[in-house]
Amino acid sequence: MNKKLIDTQLDHTPVMLDEVIDNLAPKAGELHLDCTFGAGGYTKAILKTGANVIAIDRDPTAQKYADIFSTFGNATSYIDKNQRFDGIVMDLGVSSMQLDQAERGFSFMYEGELDMRMGQDGKSAKDLVNNAPEEQLANIIYEYGDEIASRRIAKSIVAARANNEISTTTQLAEIVRKSIGHRTGKIDPATKTFQAIRIWVNDEMEEIERFLSHAASMLTIGGRIVVVTFHSLEDKIAKEYFSSHSAKKVAKSKYAHLSPLHSKTTEDSSIYKILHKKPIITSDAEIRRNPRSRSAKLRSAIKIVEAL
Repeated sequence: MNKKLIDTQLDHTPVMLDEVIDNLAPKAGELHLDCTFGAGGYTKAILKTGANVIAIDRDPTAQKYADIFSTFGNATSYIDKNQRFDGIVMDLGVSSMQLDQAERGFSFMYEGELDMRMGQDGKSAKDLVNNAPEEQLANIIYEYGDEIASRRIAKSIVAARANNEISTTTQLAEIVRKSIGHRTGKIDPATKTFQAIRIWVNDEMEEIERFLSHAASMLTIGGRIVVVTFHSLEDKIAKEYFSSHSAKKVAKSKYAHLSPLHSKTTEDSSIYKILHKKPIITSDAEIRRNPRSRSAKLRSAIKIVEAL
């Protein structure tokens, strides 16, 4: 990654930047992997420590900055299989440049084509909304949006598209709002539905699982991995991954190793040591500066042994 290019072209502060750098702990001469380059905020901060970065992004608008233009789930197809990193960072949120570009169709705050594709290929949100069966729509909105009114919303979408194609973000947002009525709270009633559709369109949960299945083999011993999530399902995947691959304290007799039945303990064969028992959440000050960061959680771990 060209440090001069990043310094002169990008000016973006990502969510929990200080916390990410504290947990990643990059040092001069190390090599780190930024799986979700976005607007380059983490990469820029890592480069300032003297470390080097390989950056990945699936968004064509970031292609001129990122080293690899791909989904991070397919990263191992583009990175030398013998390459090892001293740190890996993943920010699983939608970047500000995607949300703020009306033509990308991610946000109900702007009038735009109903798209939501991060890579700008494959089925769009418009394809899903106008063609999926009502039951499939309801299931997607419930599973990925945690929306209790999913069936009512799906029914309203199907009724609306029978008259005219739903082609813009504002059209869909208004259908959702009318179907569930006014809600008290800080978020727009359309938020969860838009989130759910975006996750489905971009295959986001499967992408996370695909990458994490290879993450340990890409790290050096002592290398760190930091994952920032914005959705309960993302956080659940990260939590379960670290938990199932981390050292656990197991009560055992000090004479257990003398037994002929003794074998390696979970601790002996674990890959990671979790750096924080509970996820780090966004500070009140950051939420005031950037309301989009309110649901962010950070989990991190350090690799302690090679995977078997």
